Amino acid sequence: MVVPQPVLEAAVDARRVVVVTGAGMSAESGVPTFRDAQTGLWEQYAAEDLATPEAWERDPAFVWAWYLSRFGAVAHVQPNAGHLALARWAGTAADGARSASVRVVTQNIDDLHERAGSHDVVHLHGSLTSFRCERCETAYAGSVDVPEQPVERVDPPTCPRCGGLVRPGVVWFGELLPLEVWEQAVALVEDADLVLVVGTSGIVHPAAGLPVLARGAGAVVVEVNPLETDVSDVAHVVWRETAALALPALVAEVEARRGQD
Repeated sequence: MVVPQPVLEAAVDARRVVVVTGAGMSAESGVPTFRDAQTGLWEQYAAEDLATPEAWERDPAFVWAWYLSRFGAVAHVQPNAGHLALARWAGTAADGARSASVRVVTQNIDDLHERAGSHDVVHLHGSLTSFRCERCETAYAGSVDVPEQPVERVDPPTCPRCGGLVRPGVVWFGELLPLEVWEQAVALVEDADLVLVVGTSGIVHPAAGLPVLARGAGAVVVEVNPLETDVSDVAHVVWRETAALALPALVAEVEARRGQD
């Protein structure tokens, strides 16, 4: 695969790279996006109807069962070549003669970046693998049992500290992003030389504002997506390719170019 020359030059020259990933990144591993139709017990519901504080208040056992099904589905898929390439790039950048960093900011709630080997991933919308008390916000470290077959309702665990229900550690529709997480993401893109925006539609706010902030701060913004999106007009360079094909090719070229220095 031929890497567009402007993308390669920006990647080779960059000292601080930030990769902003969206649902398209994980879709290549087989993780359904939130805009895909639900299946099985939840086929008559849209994700927007289940991932809300109102749905949780109305029937926490129903919402918890749905999240357990998503948790189980993610556990059975593997990081794709794009995830692995980013982890390798971060490792070689940190260990190389040039002082460089590669950080990941993701809108995805799975742990595929971490399982691929990336560290210190910024999860804008939380994580399927973390849980917290709905009442006192204490992180829940107890076991979470995923049924072997999907069931319609499962009672959530209770918080050992206050007795409140344990909820998924994700940001639901209608909830604000955690301020500390958002400020960290903004600081990263505003300090970056290169921001790759991979597999995101650019319509979910405030995450959609990160490429705009990056460009305004002077970073080169590159979109990696097979489809035109709301990010396309913001990007300096648009690369119409999937993450699993584009990222390994880019990282291989960067490694080869730096090996010649």
